[in-house]
Amino acid sequence: MPPRTGLSKAELEIARIVWQLKGASVRQVFESLPSGRDIDFSTVQTYLRRLEEKGYLNVRLDGRNRVYSPKVKPQTVIRETVSEMVDLLFGGETMPLMKHLVEERQFSSNDIHQLRELLDRLEAGSDEQ
Repeated sequence: MPPRTGLSKAELEIARIVWQLKGASVRQVFESLPSGRDIDFSTVQTYLRRLEEKGYLNVRLDGRNRVYSPKVKPQTVIRETVSEMVDLLFGGETMPLMKHLVEERQFSSNDIHQLRELLDRLEAGSDEQ
């Protein structure tokens, strides 16, 4: 299967709502937008159709309403998007991204603990090989 076209920020926002709802009409997606989000009904409809055309959503008719559901798992989209970003911004190197995140983002004690556990697991796994 050819790679899917990437998502714009607005398309990703709409896709996240559909993932959350597991399936939704245009009206349900529109009503699930954060308060103060200045986007009209027809624009939501356009984004949903684009997501369908790009292969991210399925659609079925329920009477006269189109009901959209996820075709691609969120984790797959995250993996593809991050991979594309790493290639584009960091020439495919992951360490500069990790360094950036650690230095530029606020990590709680719990975040640091989880990161340490992950690194320990990765290190233990590489020792076995």
